[in-house]
Amino acid sequence: MNKFILDNGAYLAKSGFSTDEYPKMTPNYITKSKNARETYIGNELEDCKDFSGLFYQLPFQKGILVNWEIERQIWNQIFKRSNVDCPQTQLIVTEPIFNFTYTQECLEELVFEEYGFDSLLRINAPNLAAFKYLKTNAKDFCLVVDSGYSFTHIAPFYKGNIILEGIRRINLGGKHLTNYLKETISYRQLMVMDETYVINQVKEELCYISTDFESDMKIAKFKGKENTIARDYVLPDYAGLCKGYAKSQEESTGIPLDSEQIIRLNNERFTVPELLLHPSDIGIKEMGIAEAIVDSVESCPSNIRNELYENVLLVGGNAKFKGLKERVFKDVRCLVSNKYKLNITCDEENSLSYAWYGGKMLAEDKEFDDLVVTKKVYDEFGHSACKKKFDLNN
Repeated sequence: MNKFILDNGAYLAKSGFSTDEYPKMTPNYITKSKNARETYIGNELEDCKDFSGLFYQLPFQKGILVNWEIERQIWNQIFKRSNVDCPQTQLIVTEPIFNFTYTQECLEELVFEEYGFDSLLRINAPNLAAFKYLKTNAKDFCLVVDSGYSFTHIAPFYKGNIILEGIRRINLGGKHLTNYLKETISYRQLMVMDETYVINQVKEELCYISTDFESDMKIAKFKGKENTIARDYVLPDYAGLCKGYAKSQEESTGIPLDSEQIIRLNNERFTVPELLLHPSDIGIKEMGIAEAIVDSVESCPSNIRNELYENVLLVGGNAKFKGLKERVFKDVRCLVSNKYKLNITCDEENSLSYAWYGGKMLAEDKEFDDLVVTKKVYDEFGHSACKKKFDLNN
């Protein structure tokens, strides 16, 4: 029986069979060009020649799947490109922690009644990440920090089971960072409020987490070569240049060459992703990642706190920011007693797909068949069978 893993992120869907070495990445949205003549579903965006002023239609709003018509079109493309034979395939699909019942039931109906999959495992991404970490490192405990597009979840685990009282959610993710960068650049340099696609690339290429915020702020105030932080980003013109790029430190002078149009990032490079640590900087009344980690662990029984602090795992798209691992260690270390041994793990290269690899490992586990709901069972008992099997409170 084939096993297909779909880590259904709000911005990127990571998918593939358990026998695949790597997951396929699919934009989890539909885009329309500026003139609205062209519509691109998921990976069809690769055919776009002009990314200026793209209009996005996302199935997710604030991290919750609300538009099933859009999601259905994207899933159709994913399953078609991977040649998924649904009746002969077991599906693992991720959902947010504490997802709405209505959304879960819509998913189950789509999986069983429309696609006709053989069986389903509905699970959250931090659980898959924890499964991979615990199996790989032969541990019993871990604390997963999953920072994605719409929000950040902190979830403690014991032997693969989530500890409910320790779950924390920060309503801030990559989307907020991109929007804040757009606002900052538009106010200081050039109106880019409609250029979400391009500014997201700028964020991914140039932004980083400062490990010494005050020192970097001082450097950013210097002029000329003394300022080692300021960098230029050449914007695409969609004539001779279809994709923008960051200039090296030596090439970044702040002066455009020939027909170039540039954006110059200085302290924005680290003040924008700093929101992950201090959301209150722009008036968002949420804890930062370090505070949320401590709050999560301290809500757990005292006899397991040392194990949790020793096994903190950073995953998700925002874990790719250079310096996040070091900064989280530094900030948490300042907040907790030295009697606790602290260890932060982050696979920056695979942080985005870490949960998918966890699903790949789980699919090959000997107990996998006990975790799923089959179509036969669903046809007989309906949503109640899935609720009994998958809900966190059971």
